[in-house]
This record gives sequence, structure tokens and C-alpha cells, in this order.
Amino acid sequence: MVNMIRDRQTLMLFGGVLALLVVATIVGQLIKLRKRGDVVDNLNARIRAWWVMSAVFALSLLTGGLGSVILFAALSFFALREFITLTPTRPADHSALFWVFFIITPLQYYLVFAQWYGFFSVLIPVYGFLFVPSRIAISGDSAAFLERSSKIQWGLMVCVYCVSHVPALLMLEIPGYFGKNARLLFFLVVIVQLSDVLQYVWGKLLGKHKIAPVISPSKTWEGFIGGILSATLIGTSLWWATPFTMWQTMGMAFVITVMGFLGGLTMSAIKRDAGVKDWGSSIQGHGGVLDRIDSICFAGPIFFHLTRYFFT
Repeated sequence: MVNMIRDRQTLMLFGGVLALLVVATIVGQLIKLRKRGDVVDNLNARIRAWWVMSAVFALSLLTGGLGSVILFAALSFFALREFITLTPTRPADHSALFWVFFIITPLQYYLVFAQWYGFFSVLIPVYGFLFVPSRIAISGDSAAFLERSSKIQWGLMVCVYCVSHVPALLMLEIPGYFGKNARLLFFLVVIVQLSDVLQYVWGKLLGKHKIAPVISPSKTWEGFIGGILSATLIGTSLWWATPFTMWQTMGMAFVITVMGFLGGLTMSAIKRDAGVKDWGSSIQGHGGVLDRIDSICFAGPIFFHLTRYFFT
């Protein structure tokens, strides 16, 4: 915590986010004075939610590695609960689910905190993958066995394994970057989330050609291209806060924004198949937890491994 408070560049990043939130709040209130309606109310609800989420995220970073691990462990737990709720299981699956929620998930994040990369990287895709169907088979219920097993395995992979790569950025030992890894976590989350917002804005301004109208009617090629390019440029402007060169930062920002888009589209496909608009309603103006981190689910692992393989 002390290192982060004394780190001028990290404080500058937090200051930039704070300034954006202040401007967004003022703009939202001015729009409300001139025009009322559900769209305006939804906009201001989203801004208020961003204040709360930003405060929680900042607190987790300021408390160091433990705070970040606890925050993302909680996000994984609630996201997995939303995923399992939306993909119903049978009573015979309850024992496997107990292990998934209360043994495997905490163990995965303990390994992140302990910086045990060898076990962290294989616990869920190997041991969890084999354990879930085995435990369900022991229950003796074969009805829709493959479907039930796959749903739990998929939820565990996306909501826990993929998300756990975000705080795992703090375990990386990058030459000349000691004690500054929180900036990487900050960079990933902010750029991916900004990309989502900017894709929405560009889509509203110029969007005409839909990408996948059945899965996500609001996503357009104009919004996708405008949002990706805008977020990539913003990410590139923050190269000074990363261990990458300017061109490397541009490449990283481009990759994580594209992966974030694919994550959101994929999770939308699951929601449409289930016949719902949002994963939940726990975050006012934003739906459920999984609605907010769906893009990070895909961007997190890619960003972690690109950084680990090329910069450590």
C-alpha cells in the first residue's frame, strides 16, 4: 500500500479516472435538467454504479495483493452463482457444486496469492475438469449428463479460472518493474471497460450495420471499429505506465479490446439461449456481476500470458 501511495504514476492513473467520473457526473446531471426519461435515468444510474465500483477497485489495489485477490475472488463467486442459476442443474449435481464453490474456487485464488503459478495454471483446466464429471457420475444420475457436466465446467473455467488471471498479474516478475504490477491490472480493467463504453457510444452515433443481430442487437460494426480504435489509442497514451514500449502497448491494448468484445458477445449468446437480457440485477444500472466482467473473462488470460511469455 505504501509503495502505491508513493508511486506518482499510479496516483496519476487514479486521478485520471476520478476526473472522468466527475465530468461524467456533471454531464449526466446537466442532461437530466434538460431532458428526462428512462435513457437519462439509466445513464445516471450507470455513472453512480461506476463510482461505487471504482471505489471498491481502488481500495483493493491500495490494500495490495491480498485486497485484489479477495475482490476478484468475490467477483468470481458471485459471477459463478449467476452462471449456475441461469443454467439450471439437478439435485445430483449439488455435491459437485459444493466442491466448485467452496473448495476449488478458494483454492484457485489461494494459489494466486501464494504465487504458485505451476499449480494455479492447471488446477481448474486439468484437475477441476476431470473432477466435476467424475463427482456427478458417482451421484448415479445420467439424465443430460454431458450437458450438466459441461455447464459446470464452463462456468468454472470462465467465471473462476479466466477471472483469476487478473489479480495474477501481480505475481509477475518483470525486469525493471518491481512493485508496479498494480498498474498492469489497472491498465487491463480500465481499457477493456472503456472499450465497452466507447463501442456503445460509437454504435449509438454511427451504428447501422449489426454484427450479430440475434445475439446482441446493439452491437454494430461501426461501434466495434470506433470503440476498439478509440480504446486502443487511449491505451497507447498510457504506455508510460506499463513495462511495454509505445508500439507494444498499442498491440496489447488492441488485443485485449478485441478479446473483450468477443467475451461480451459470447456471454450474450449464452444469455439469449437462456432467454434473458442480463445475468442478474445486483448492480443498479449494470445488470449482474457477470454483465460487468464478461469482457474481462476473455481479455484477462490473454493479457496475462502475453505479458508473462514476452516480458518476464
